[in-house]
Amino acid sequence: MPALPPGPRMPRPAQTAAWIARPGPFMLRAHARYGDAFTIRIGNEPPWVMLAHPDAVREVFTGDPALLHAGKANVILRPLLGRTSVLLLDGPEHMRQRKLMLPPFHGSRMAGYRDMVAAIAREHIAGWPRGEPLALAPRMQAITLDVVLRVIFGFRLPDESLAPRARLPRSNRLRRRARDRRRRDGETRLDALRGRVRTMVDRITSGPSMVAMAAAGPSGIERLGLYRPVLKPVDALLYDQIRERRADPGDDVLSLLLAARHEDGSPMSDQELRDELVTLLVAGHETTATALSWTAERLVRTPGGWDALRAGGEEYAEAAGKEALRLRPVLPVVVRHLQAPMTIAGLDLPAGAVVAPSIYLVHRRGEIYPEPARFLPERFLGDKPQGGTYTWIPFGGGVRRCLGAAFALMELRVVLAELGRTLDAAAVDAAPEATRRRAITMAPARGAEVVLS
Repeated sequence: MPALPPGPRMPRPAQTAAWIARPGPFMLRAHARYGDAFTIRIGNEPPWVMLAHPDAVREVFTGDPALLHAGKANVILRPLLGRTSVLLLDGPEHMRQRKLMLPPFHGSRMAGYRDMVAAIAREHIAGWPRGEPLALAPRMQAITLDVVLRVIFGFRLPDESLAPRARLPRSNRLRRRARDRRRRDGETRLDALRGRVRTMVDRITSGPSMVAMAAAGPSGIERLGLYRPVLKPVDALLYDQIRERRADPGDDVLSLLLAARHEDGSPMSDQELRDELVTLLVAGHETTATALSWTAERLVRTPGGWDALRAGGEEYAEAAGKEALRLRPVLPVVVRHLQAPMTIAGLDLPAGAVVAPSIYLVHRRGEIYPEPARFLPERFLGDKPQGGTYTWIPFGGGVRRCLGAAFALMELRVVLAELGRTLDAAAVDAAPEATRRRAITMAPARGAEVVLS
């Protein structure tokens, strides 16, 4: 008979509170007591079977996607992302949408995006204050937001105005004025979208919003229109950008999505494009900024860490980013809803249960990562770095692995290398920063505070 493995005996409200407040210690305690598979009960969710062994992770990631639904597990995000988001689809629908989304994020395209990411990072870093405590997290969010808007959405500023001369021919003066006007218009649109996106993200990840999400569920939020006031202004600018890029394609991700075709030859609809753009915004903005913040938080508390970043360039920067994602994963678990009884990790599990490979626990296995609580970027340097398909899983795995994983790693590498090349950094407080939940992500509690010089 299908059955669930044992787990914490605390009442469901107590387990929910522990999961929301301190998921890492909660999982570590349960793992120490119950082993590599245990059941937790949180919120209004079906029972979650936590899996902490790489072999069990492999079974889930290579299992039949018709029986292991991830889209259903992400339904809480539907009011934000929309019904056609690749994150919310399962089965053949998911695979069809995934095929449309993959080409812009193919590894060979990363070189074309790299220079713009580096330029955006330099622009932002140049304006950061020196010699006083500051939180890096909001500044990292500003960088990653600009990367999404300019590299993925295709927002561009026209070329700089013509250099001033003592006297320009009339045609050049007119051209310069027109270019100045276009640049001002571009800056105005970009600033408007920046502001609207930040308002949207701050509102939806706030404490009251999370309570409303848990209480009303996605259907209730949609019925009540709770997100409509912050989504509508963002959507208006996104639809404008879709129309503009359709008329004048560029080399950005949106232009490539506009050129994509379904199996019947039809293009993606405006609604599909909007949903995928918001998905890329949510998945590629907050998460990458959080990973950058954790990497800086760990480096300034590791003796010689920042010196190694400066000396090691992009190779060390990527290793440091990967180690931060191991030790401080942005998402603690991935989840799959069982559509039929299945045997996983030797357990006969019932339909309706949720299996949850624990990124946090897999990344802290001492037989894979000696001294697992230490921050050691060197683990990911050399010919045979640690971390394999089922032992380093910050981007999930299988057919649901994050589409933008290669892009995120490139961005992590480039931004960190620019930081190390440009600045020195020291911790404001020697004590490590605690983890604070920000919606579904786990961020540094004090925003990765540093002093830059």
